[in-house]
Amino acid sequence: MSAAEAVRTDAAPAPVGPYNQAVKAGGVLYCSGQIALDPASGAMVGAGDVEAETRQVLANLQAVLAAGGASPTQVVRTTVFLVDLADFALVNALYAELFDGAVAPARACVQVAALPRGARVEIDAIALVS
Repeated sequence: MSAAEAVRTDAAPAPVGPYNQAVKAGGVLYCSGQIALDPASGAMVGAGDVEAETRQVLANLQAVLAAGGASPTQVVRTTVFLVDLADFALVNALYAELFDGAVAPARACVQVAALPRGARVEIDAIALVS
């Protein structure tokens, strides 16, 4: 088994804690949760608008996947964290756009009390890479 490799890209926000954007190990890419931070400024996007936040989260996730040598078609598992499950239908519709034409990954979606930086949505992913 190969050693773990940190994945880093300026096309996604820098981590807000002691972790990597993703780690590649043994043919698997483990992507840390993404919130709606603008990669250039580090500021939250959307001002509480869950649609704008979700679009930024998905863009950030795609950037991390690409940096790790993966695409949405290689994602096998995600977790969606929502501050309010009332946002489920909207987030789900935007999420479905990312995986359109691919085998939809296995997924969990949970409501949480709070997310970093006041985010309303966070998504992490696991992808298979060669």
